[in-house]
Amino acid sequence: MERGQRQKGMDRRYQRVARQIIALIKSGQFPPGARLPGERELAEQLGVSRLAVREASIALEAQGYIAVKTGSGVYVRSRLPSDQASLSEVDAFELTTVRALIEAEAAALAALNMTPDALALLDDALQVMSGQGEAAEAADERFHLIIAESSGSPILEAFVRTLWRTRNEAPRVVQVYSQVCKSGFEDRIQEHRAVLDAIRARDPHAARLAMRRHFSRLFEAMLAAEEGAAIAQLQQKALEQKHRFERSVQSSLT
Repeated sequence: MERGQRQKGMDRRYQRVARQIIALIKSGQFPPGARLPGERELAEQLGVSRLAVREASIALEAQGYIAVKTGSGVYVRSRLPSDQASLSEVDAFELTTVRALIEAEAAALAALNMTPDALALLDDALQVMSGQGEAAEAADERFHLIIAESSGSPILEAFVRTLWRTRNEAPRVVQVYSQVCKSGFEDRIQEHRAVLDAIRARDPHAARLAMRRHFSRLFEAMLAAEEGAAIAQLQQKALEQKHRFERSVQSSLT
């Protein structure tokens, strides 16, 4: 089966439904604060099953687009994800801690649920990761998202997608990760291969452990990068103080 066909198979129906609903929200058909149509009506409007609408709703609630009010219905949030807390405040270490917890469990579930087509996609992604540049970075993200998609949990998948969006857009996170990704290339490939091997072996414990080891190494690299930046900052401050002292001495002699 060609890669494009396998990819299409991984694009689950509820994901397409979720994107359709988001488009309707952003177009103003379902404005902030509005109550969404009932499950049956929305399924008929979109031409899908009620199950697809239900699963899409779970994902959209996790992403912060809608809120379910018991006994009242489903409402579009007054503040959509793009309007919520600024990404500029997100800390790289805190984000990575959450990623380690969530993605380790996603890997364990994927070991039980992953299809042969999804395994083939993981193989493809790992091969591209062995290269360099933007394609390798995109393949890294795709590797993790395939695992999340294969967890069998729409909520877990939605969380992982949100975490990756934050990882790619939060300025402080991007800065730290860009420093880390410049080194440890071979370690990163081996860590991802260990995750893939554990999932292929249908061993959830080994998959969880392999993903945790990947993030453990990432933490160490981040700490090293932070230490290096701190030392460089201290050196710069010391140099500036030295220059100020030299100028003051020179001024007193003239």
